[in-house]
Amino acid sequence: MAVPTTPLTPPATGGDLDPTGAERKADHISLAFAAQTSSDSLDTRFTYEPLLAAHPRPGCLAPIPFAGRTLSAPLWVSSMTGGTERARLINDNLARACREFGLGMGLGSCRPLLYSDERLGDFAMRDKIGPDLPLYANLGIAQLETLFARGEQWRVAKLVEVLRADGLIVHVNPFQEWLQPEGDRFAERPIDTLRAVLDELDCPVIVKEVGQGFGPASFAELLQLPLAAIEFAAGGGTNFSKLELLRSDPVRQGIYRALEHIGHSALEMVGFVNDAVAALGDRVQCRQVIISGGVRDFLDGYYLREKCVLPSVYGQASGFLRHATGDYAELQAFVDTQVRGLELAHAYLKVR
Repeated sequence: MAVPTTPLTPPATGGDLDPTGAERKADHISLAFAAQTSSDSLDTRFTYEPLLAAHPRPGCLAPIPFAGRTLSAPLWVSSMTGGTERARLINDNLARACREFGLGMGLGSCRPLLYSDERLGDFAMRDKIGPDLPLYANLGIAQLETLFARGEQWRVAKLVEVLRADGLIVHVNPFQEWLQPEGDRFAERPIDTLRAVLDELDCPVIVKEVGQGFGPASFAELLQLPLAAIEFAAGGGTNFSKLELLRSDPVRQGIYRALEHIGHSALEMVGFVNDAVAALGDRVQCRQVIISGGVRDFLDGYYLREKCVLPSVYGQASGFLRHATGDYAELQAFVDTQVRGLELAHAYLKVR
């Protein structure tokens, strides 16, 4: 190629093509040593393919079907809180973020609404999240067992109706109830209570644990039920058994502390799901999972979703909660960065 002999001049539009170049190069010099990484710290979950895609455009993620709704990004705001003064601000911010970024939301335990509407404002998020995104109420398996024993299962349907929720999340938590100073005791197997709920309740149902996950035999049972989804709530994130133990007396803390370390990671549970789907074949009725529990960032979420044979979204609780307690702009920036990171991962990373 011939090289022009004309003098170097600024472009016709005027101005320097690299106005921050000198400052940037100075930064590179001063930060070069701080920016070094060791080879043994590399993330071996991915291959990096820098030649095969342009930078992703915002909003380029494929829409995600979820229980009759559509998400713009595969993120789920996992159930967190309600029934306290701070909860309304937190849920308002979370619902607002879901609406802006097209995410799904599970409410915290709605137990306070079963017999009173005093705290309804903490949970009534339909107008804030909008009419088209998934919003799920939430009750514990212990409360459902009690309601069914009393013949008051109508209260569950009424709760979903009042909140204009798409359905119900049922959290299964035998360790938490055992360790909670005010905890309930199960008289029935949770799987039997779940079957009764599915027979009685005419709306989608999601089942989750509360920080220690499900083993393979539990997954085999759940996958054969007509559930909208199963949420992992794996070990590695907030562990509600440990939380309740921290509220307990020193004797119980000393005796039961070992239970904090029982459970399954999200990656282990992806393996359980994949094995169960292969073994069960046509008997699988639930074909959506929410991978949550110890999911730190978009790289974890991307990796786990790619490894799972079932359609999935990934959930975060503490990550969202950390940024949802104050000004909305902080949460907005957090979610935007997560979504942009997912777009980048899809463009340049392949899961090994």
